[in-house]
Amino acid sequence: MNSLRELWASRELLANLVMREVKGKYRRTFFGQLWSLINPLATMLVYTVVFSLILQANPAVGDPSGLDIYPLWLMCGLLPWTFFSRVVNHGLQSITSNASLIKKVYFPRLALPLSVTGSTGFTWLNEMGLLIVILMLFGAWVLPWIPLVLVFMVLLALFATGLAMALSILTVHFRDTQHFTTIALQMWMYFTPIIYPITLVESAADKVGPWVLTVYRLNPMERFVSVFRNLLYDNRWPAIDDTLWCFGWAIVVFAIGFVVFTRNERRLAVLL
Repeated sequence: MNSLRELWASRELLANLVMREVKGKYRRTFFGQLWSLINPLATMLVYTVVFSLILQANPAVGDPSGLDIYPLWLMCGLLPWTFFSRVVNHGLQSITSNASLIKKVYFPRLALPLSVTGSTGFTWLNEMGLLIVILMLFGAWVLPWIPLVLVFMVLLALFATGLAMALSILTVHFRDTQHFTTIALQMWMYFTPIIYPITLVESAADKVGPWVLTVYRLNPMERFVSVFRNLLYDNRWPAIDDTLWCFGWAIVVFAIGFVVFTRNERRLAVLL
């Protein structure tokens, strides 16, 4: 609780750190914040050509939205994943990359990983806002689902931040953590139905055994991606088990990350 009180007392510092991250990310670039939109659009183009046109990994038609547009289906899962991977990748470096600041002055260290989440969330809101507008132009009735989308955005932010906080402490002790995490996230993405529909996994489970699908769905990001697609692409309530898993993963992982971080933050200046 002391950490939370200190963080609240330093809320202006947290806001300044968030703005520093937002402004510094694309400093001295020609397109500036537009890069946050260009990057996912370029990724969408590549995946659409490879997985939709060449490999024919096309998902089912949105129910009840009636959408049958692979690039939009892809973006409904790709944007949540991109946010998650950015928070984890940059959050785990938030302590080591600010080592000189930590050694000079005391402030709530929790502000560093949270500032990464805040700045990445700012970019994510812009991306999701644009996606919602495009979905509506193609006939999806997204407006009633926006409040729920925001709720699950917060849950995903808690999940990603909890993981980033724990990994940031591990990175202080073992700098190889950053490289292992990069590899793990690459593998994690392909084990999540972002660029291919989960029906492909279900088909494999029919041949090999139902345990394949059971193990596959232990992946927390599979649940989050399913929920975002239900809300944005299908325009319907997400499955109750997916909803409960998202709440559970978010609360448990954030709590673990918070405990790990707060128990080690006092020694960070010495460890660095």
